[in-house]
Parts: sequence; structure tokens; C-alpha cells
Amino acid sequence: MNSEIIQSEIILENEKVLLIPFENERNIELKEIIFDDEIWKYMGMYVRNDQDFENYIKSTLKQKADGICYPFLIIDKATNKVAGSTRYGYLNHASQKCEIGWTWYGKAFQGTGLNQACKFELLNFGFEQIQFRRIQFSADLENIRSQKAIEKLGAVKEGIFRNNYVDSEGKSKDDVYFSIISEEWENTKEEYFLQFI
Repeated sequence: MNSEIIQSEIILENEKVLLIPFENERNIELKEIIFDDEIWKYMGMYVRNDQDFENYIKSTLKQKADGICYPFLIIDKATNKVAGSTRYGYLNHASQKCEIGWTWYGKAFQGTGLNQACKFELLNFGFEQIQFRRIQFSADLENIRSQKAIEKLGAVKEGIFRNNYVDSEGKSKDDVYFSIISEEWENTKEEYFLQFI
């Protein structure tokens, strides 16, 4: 695994999407789309006011500084607007794995094909440049929409983690886990992401 690359400035791009490091000054533009409870329903927290927004920015940047994750801003190239955020999370250098997640899009950008374009860039860079051996995804058991989106990436459903975390309102939540492993990536890429190759 090429751990040094996680310390560098990563910019990923195709004809549909541009991913830039979260600390870019454009992160303030998230404020235009972030205050929507539907986005946060399955995220374990809510962003409802300016203080929540500041906490979200600070927390994300601290987790990056602590080496826990590498977060991105998602830019929709058709409009040049900030569409949301995603990250490589749970970075595990010893086991050469991570989780792609914490992904959200403003309402206007949902269902536009941005997610597939975004995830291709993260998976391709993750397997081919960082050289992860495993990239996993998780979704709340009740979040059928996210589970279907993950299945469209060619990820293998592995099972349910019961009482996997406690959300900000004190409720125990179950998650469904999926993964793609490095040995599968070439076939997965050709079957699910041919338009981006």
C-alpha cells in the first residue's frame, strides 16, 4: 500500500465530477445544500444550523489531521457547483483497507449519475494508486436507497452488523456491509464502470 499518497493533495476527475480535498475554501459552499434532514436521516447525526455546520467542518478536518480519513468535496462539472462530500474513511494501513462513505449530495444532485462517477474515481485511485486490498461500504439497514446505490458499484454484500453504532439521538443502528477486493477490481471496473474507462 502506498501510504505516502494519503498525505498528498489528491484531486480526482472525469468528465462528470471533480473531487478536491475537503479543506479547500470551497467547503463553505456546502452551506447552500447541507441543511436538509433527509440527507442526514441515516448518517448518525444532523446538520441543522450554523453551529452544526461549523462542527461538521471542524470534525471532518480534525479526522483528516488525525489520519482517520481523507475527505473530499464533490464538484458537479456540469454546473461547477459543490454537490456534496465523500471520503476514504477508517484508513487501515496495516491491513491495506478503507471504507468509502460518509457520502452525501444536495437534493438537486441526487439521481444525476454523480455518485457512479464519483465512486469510480475513488475506487480506481484506491486500488490502482493507493493499492488498497479491500474497500468496503456500509449503509444503514433501513437505507434501501444507499444499499441499491452500493450494489450498482458491483460491491459484494457481506452481511449485517447489528447495533453497529449509536446515533446522535441515542438509537442503536444496524448496518449492511459490502466490499470490493483488489483481485476483483479489473472485472468489476469493466462490468460496472465501462463508460469511465
